[in-house]
Amino acid sequence: MKHINFWRFVGQTVFYFIILLILLYLYGYSGHGQGGFIYNEF
Repeated sequence: MKHINFWRFVGQTVFYFIILLILLYLYGYSGHGQGGFIYNEF
């Protein structure tokens, strides 16, 4: 039973880590980390 709980924990950790990476990628892709869009006009 301990091995099942261990692998379940590892699987959930990897799963949430991948979701976190996807969210960080989408956040960077959307350009929120850059300057304000108003200043791009000038």
